[in-house]
Amino acid sequence: MAKYGMAIDLKKCLGCGACALACKTENNTESELDGRTYNWADFLASTEGTFAAGDVKHTVRPVLCNHCTNAICVQVCPVTPKAMFKTEDGITMHNDERCIGCQLCIRNCPYSSKDINQDGVQYSVISFNPRSSQETQTFYDDDSAVIPGCTSTPKETAVIAGIKPPDKNDYTDADYTAVRPSGVTEKCIFCRHRLLEGKEPYCVNSCPSGARVFGDLDDPQSEISQILAANGHSRLADNTGKLLGAGETGTDPNVFYIGDFNRNS
Repeated sequence: MAKYGMAIDLKKCLGCGACALACKTENNTESELDGRTYNWADFLASTEGTFAAGDVKHTVRPVLCNHCTNAICVQVCPVTPKAMFKTEDGITMHNDERCIGCQLCIRNCPYSSKDINQDGVQYSVISFNPRSSQETQTFYDDDSAVIPGCTSTPKETAVIAGIKPPDKNDYTDADYTAVRPSGVTEKCIFCRHRLLEGKEPYCVNSCPSGARVFGDLDDPQSEISQILAANGHSRLADNTGKLLGAGETGTDPNVFYIGDFNRNS
């Protein structure tokens, strides 16, 4: 059985955001709201220097669920069978129906925050859909136009399409739905619905520079195993941008970073 992971070559990364747009399109994730990001593919970004001094340097690190081998989110999930669980092929999976919305996974995951603004971080790999009598995707309930009398409102677009979101990508999976309901958490699932069709996660296919490599970490002949064997790599320790030090394993994340972002490009 495979053990899936991802390697991201920061030397190839352009910081273009194609992975994030692809993920949002594929998985119908919501817009950021009240400190909840809903971006399964996100970024850590920093800028150093000043324009006046001519030494501005911008750094980007793509981030996603690390599908940790020792996933704390799985350990603390209180339901039986667990709503957050590990699949045989190493994916940290979430089951919508079993989730009770307790958010223990968010509170204990070192890469997640209930409110990124309050915690002063840029992203959270797990997000919560608040309990509500309404459906999720509340952005499309907004009836205000960017240019009144000229542009359509989000609500008008959804009404014409007859669905929220109006560009919904419909798919089915045994554990999660194409648009998650209210009262549950959600996160990256390595696009398992695509894997079952012999495809790669959409963020991998959509990267224009080929910076993302997905595959079996237990197969020494796989592309990802060979890349990791041939290059030094780093892993995130938490969602502040701290990296695991030498000899540190943390939750044993399975997303690896090769090299450093070319800040002068």
